[in-house]
Amino acid sequence: MTPPIETARVQPVFPPKPPPVERPLLTTEQATDLMRLFKVFANDTRLRLLHALIRAEEMCVTDLANAVGMKPQAVSNQLQRLVDRDILATRRNGTNIFYRINDPCVSLLLERGLCLIECCPE
Repeated sequence: MTPPIETARVQPVFPPKPPPVERPLLTTEQATDLMRLFKVFANDTRLRLLHALIRAEEMCVTDLANAVGMKPQAVSNQLQRLVDRDILATRRNGTNIFYRINDPCVSLLLERGLCLIECCPE
């Protein structure tokens, strides 16, 4: 039997972005796109999955399900939403699919969100 072929991990390269203060005021379309993006993040399970992936860099569904205490099918559904938005990337190794954060902005967004809730609690 031939051993499984592991797909090489390729990290996308994103050019530096100017800070919000240096950008023109958001257009209505940009604000709507941003609202849709934040709706993807407005889910406690997805946030926990993202945090687990940031900590481990890469995990399969079973390991993610164990990390957040959920069934693999429920985790898989949430991961698919994140993959559909290109927030996560995948890699196959045999029958396992491994997930990883696709954009370094995700880690920064989670960091800033944690900062806000720790500095300015309700």
